[in-house]
Amino acid sequence: MSRAAAAERSAPGTVRVFCSYRGKRLVIWLMKNRWVQLVGSVVAMVMIANLQYAWTLFVQPIQAGTGWKLSDIQWGFSLFLVCETWVMPLEGWLIDRMGPRIFISIAAVLCGIGWTTLGFVRQLWQLYVFYAIAGVGAAFVYSGSIAAALKWFPDKRGLASGLIAAGFGSGSALFIPIIADIIKQQSYRAAFLYTGLFQGVVIFVAAQVLRNPGPEFHVSKTASKNVSGAVRRNSEQFTTGEMLRTPQFYTLYLMFVMMATGGLLVTAEAGPLAREWKISMAALTAALSLTRVANGVSRIFWGWVSDRIGREPTMAIGFILQAGCLLSILFLGRLSGALFGITLVLTYFTWGEVFSVFPPITGDYFGAANSASNYSFMYSAKGVSSIIGGGLAALLFEKFGSWSAAFYGSAVLAFLSGLMAIGLRFAPLPKKAPAAEAEAKAVMGTVPR
Repeated sequence: MSRAAAAERSAPGTVRVFCSYRGKRLVIWLMKNRWVQLVGSVVAMVMIANLQYAWTLFVQPIQAGTGWKLSDIQWGFSLFLVCETWVMPLEGWLIDRMGPRIFISIAAVLCGIGWTTLGFVRQLWQLYVFYAIAGVGAAFVYSGSIAAALKWFPDKRGLASGLIAAGFGSGSALFIPIIADIIKQQSYRAAFLYTGLFQGVVIFVAAQVLRNPGPEFHVSKTASKNVSGAVRRNSEQFTTGEMLRTPQFYTLYLMFVMMATGGLLVTAEAGPLAREWKISMAALTAALSLTRVANGVSRIFWGWVSDRIGREPTMAIGFILQAGCLLSILFLGRLSGALFGITLVLTYFTWGEVFSVFPPITGDYFGAANSASNYSFMYSAKGVSSIIGGGLAALLFEKFGSWSAAFYGSAVLAFLSGLMAIGLRFAPLPKKAPAAEAEAKAVMGTVPR
């Protein structure tokens, strides 16, 4: 056989090997590119948005179809958020050590099964069980995605956290008109089925590109950029146990609970509010779509602002504004569909800040090495808020026949949280016990007494 013929016969194999090599190089580059990680995280967060932010569309149809009380249904919402937030500490610890891909893949199954099966429930306990399963799946997605912002973007924690949180905050804006139409044309059960299957598949695909940064990332020039001097940053890296021994953690935790309550109240009860105040379904659907956009934009905006003027001043401004916006719903939102929409948009714009400022301040105060685990503990505050803004708020309405107590209370909590942010600005950053002191305590513990 001539040399030319041999070369011709070997060419296809060479091309295949070359393409395979180039393909592997491309995959490796994608897995190590922090912007690809950001996009994958945002996509996954968009897909779990309906689980929380589209829920209010289902409340009235479920109530009409089953005859269950409003408060009984809304305890399902509270249970979803408790599962989404209170199982996150364990998940965060695992994700810090094993990476997000396997856990977000599992989340795809849990979210798909949990949300889809809500369309088939016939008893209240079934609603609680399957909504809780979806909550556990959402916890995996949220924990892994926010950890990506803190680990891959040490120089832009506020902006990256805001972009990822915006996926969760505004993702349902894409689906709310579709869900409302499916409910109207078919049933709420069909809406659960279609959206649940779609969301599960997309989350699984997005999970395949996600990973924690390798050790080589820490020496890159991009990751070493200076941040604004207004951002106070700790030089120490805290484990979760060390973080839980600091007063700053509990101050931030209480602020999170107080500030998150009002927005979760509106999220859970917007549908019942509209029905009580005779707001049309068309106005409610438009308001919900716009508020989801405002919720997402706010997370990017406030995260960006916090990178420039500092976390605590940003918190103080946004939290105090949130108190006024909550009261505006009560006094102005009931007057017309337009005012209902405007006041809800303003409320979500000032509330979304919670989810773009608490992740970076946790990283700033306690370091990024254990960011998934540390923020998972901080995020569990949202579960506490959901009990107040979901089930308890519905009980207050059933008892008094008015939403006034719930809105006044949540506005006061937001205002107090803003004042606490001002005080936090002048408090010292958390510190570990000095090594010498720790050693002395260890020695003293071994001395017989």
